[in-house]
Amino acid sequence: MGSGAAGHLEPVKRDPGRATFLELFFDLVYVFALTRISARAFEDLTDGPAREHAMAALTGGGKTLLLLLALWSVWQGTAWTTSRYDPYRVPLQTVVITALVCSMLLGVAIPRAFSETSLMFAVAYVVAQVTRPVILSLALGAHPYRRLKVRMAVVFSVSGVFWITGALLSTNMQVTLWTAALALEYLAARCGWPVPGLGRSTVSKWEIAGEHLAERYQQFFLVALGETILVAGFAYSEGPYESGHVWAFALALATSILLWRIYVQRAGRILGEAVVKARHPATIGRSAADTHLVMVVGLAATAIGYELIIQHPLEQIPGPWLTMALGGPALFLAGRARLEYEVFARVSPSRWIALLVLAASAAPLLFLPAVAASAVGVLVLAVVVVVDARRARGAPPEAATPPF
Repeated sequence: MGSGAAGHLEPVKRDPGRATFLELFFDLVYVFALTRISARAFEDLTDGPAREHAMAALTGGGKTLLLLLALWSVWQGTAWTTSRYDPYRVPLQTVVITALVCSMLLGVAIPRAFSETSLMFAVAYVVAQVTRPVILSLALGAHPYRRLKVRMAVVFSVSGVFWITGALLSTNMQVTLWTAALALEYLAARCGWPVPGLGRSTVSKWEIAGEHLAERYQQFFLVALGETILVAGFAYSEGPYESGHVWAFALALATSILLWRIYVQRAGRILGEAVVKARHPATIGRSAADTHLVMVVGLAATAIGYELIIQHPLEQIPGPWLTMALGGPALFLAGRARLEYEVFARVSPSRWIALLVLAASAAPLLFLPAVAASAVGVLVLAVVVVVDARRARGAPPEAATPPF
């Protein structure tokens, strides 16, 4: 692939191959940003009334989720762009570098995004989202895709008014306007970016480099999984190093390893093959985006649960903490079940059984030390891993059979 800027930008004619160094560099910013998400949620769950009151925990968790969805939107928009156009071209590299800088600012602003740094967060987000379609619309020249980029720029400009206005108002109004902005963006994306007078597009007709996009989702999953390791390590390194803390840390590491194993056991490994085989690659790409978002939210919740339990392993676990400790793995398993359907058009019963066991164990765990919740999570995930291994033993590798 060349890196020249001559000529107008064109959609990819063939898969550009592995992610570029710049794309991987961009991902590193998200390791930092996700640790800020965990730190914010941990502070909400330990320093305020959310430790004991479910409504306060729900409010704080909802605001943190809002920030995570904004981070995901920037990353996903950038990943789709580098999977539809040559990532070695100057316009594409400009898009990625701009997103990288803005994502770093988003990460810095996250801990106080609803107070002192709200305007920083809003401006960085709007710049990242608006500059991408503007740069592409200029680079595409007269290509038909240019109309799509113009529509995207219009939508992000309109939602940008909500983001920046919200940052200047009270917290309640800020949450309301930012939620409305994200809802507008996500709905517009699902509907082909409709704009009065400019029409809309059909996702199934979009050209993408399917294997490249699948690899980018896999890489982001690893970024989120790596963040769980970082959070566990930071929490344990603060001490003390008593037996309860040792067990909590060991169970956290075991959980991360099991989550990795479940993800890669076939479906996560051959997502690229499924996208290539699909009748509508862009449709499965969009579906896989939603699936990985669910799993990433699950990983973020799991990391928060790690930190809470490592620092308070022998205390009776409050309800909001238990929601993180068990809800994180449960969300991951739900997303992983959907991924299995996207790749093989089926779902293994072990996924749903594991979800039921996690839900059934919640009530008794409220009366036990916090580390017991980690132990239950590890046990349930380990059973899923064993069932997957037994099913694959002695059988030829299963080929992708996507339903799309």
